[in-house]
Amino acid sequence: MNQPIEQQDWIDHVHRLSDASVDLFYIDPPFNTGKTQAGDAGSYQDSWATTDDWVAWFRDGIEATISKIKHTGSMLIHVDWRTSHRVRVLLDELLGEDRFVNHLIWRYGLGGSSPRRFARKHDDILFYCIDPDRYFFDPPMVPATSNRMKGQLKKATDVLDIPTLNNMADERVGYPTQKPLALLKLLIGACCPPGGLVYDPCCGSGTTLVAAKELDRAYCGCDQNPQAIKVARARLSLV
Repeated sequence: MNQPIEQQDWIDHVHRLSDASVDLFYIDPPFNTGKTQAGDAGSYQDSWATTDDWVAWFRDGIEATISKIKHTGSMLIHVDWRTSHRVRVLLDELLGEDRFVNHLIWRYGLGGSSPRRFARKHDDILFYCIDPDRYFFDPPMVPATSNRMKGQLKKATDVLDIPTLNNMADERVGYPTQKPLALLKLLIGACCPPGGLVYDPCCGSGTTLVAAKELDRAYCGCDQNPQAIKVARARLSLV
């Protein structure tokens, strides 16, 4: 892409893409936490009046995006307990239930606990394809944990044990809700063919784009926050 990252809203930006040009659509949208997400390198408002309002915004974006994805392409929607159930119903409606591939669990250790519920220690990543007979998938390999396979690799399951970024992590840039590079490299390597195009319309600090560049995939992204674009461009310049 000639302009791989821009400051623009998802729904406005996606119309600039050619139809059937995207191999992997990944989005880590605002989760509608009802508060401002803030870090040393930027902040953004993560609040809609109601969950229905969030779903309406998300539907508009997905409807505009579907035609941009190749028949061999896929979608990875990164959400959490607030909206994952609503997003899955929406994608079943827009794509068809037979386009569902996996409900991935990204399990991590950081975060608090509550005396009133089980501690929430995972995000949800919904994996959908455009054509169930043609989508690209290269099973990722991860270190085995059993004594029998000690030192060997095995195919990853639908539960991804990848640590979230702690305050001392070298890759941390200070932008809120930054995801670990290891997570995005695993997902992109599995779901986007070599040389394919990865599109992230809520790219934040640019982790998706950095992962794609490191894996020799093309990348395109946008974010409406100028602070995010500044951080993402700085990271990409170092790859």
